[in-house]
Amino acid sequence: MNRGKALFSAKFKKKKTVMVFGTFDLLHPGHKYLLRQAKKLAPYLIVVIARDRTVSTLKGKLPYHDERQRQQVVTSLNLADQAIFGSLTDKFAAIKKYRPDIICLGYDQINFTDQLEQKLKKLNLKTKIVRLKSFKPDKYKTSILKNGKLKN
Repeated sequence: MNRGKALFSAKFKKKKTVMVFGTFDLLHPGHKYLLRQAKKLAPYLIVVIARDRTVSTLKGKLPYHDERQRQQVVTSLNLADQAIFGSLTDKFAAIKKYRPDIICLGYDQINFTDQLEQKLKKLNLKTKIVRLKSFKPDKYKTSILKNGKLKN
């Protein structure tokens, strides 16, 4: 076990941990709602920010804000106990390292979710998967905001 993992385990594993994943580009009330819902489920919230290259691969374009900017904005909300970057080589690296009690998925989150339950079993984790509710998805969705179609 590496030193970082040992320190995390010793210091934080006594607290129930929840993890969320996302791009968090053009942060809006829907993102804040997601993070607040997740934080209600466990006292320690880890937010995994998608890397620019991962976003480009999945969505065919780079996010509006780069990964560092997105991390700073998420951190500034003071909801996440940690805001970390996802791995470029192993989409399950954060789960392996932090071993969360709960993983929260956004209402419309589909990337990397199809194999999640099987991967958790393979890692011998009893992590609960929770699909969170949406917050005005016809108004607060990054794709709508990017296209300038924000409804009043």
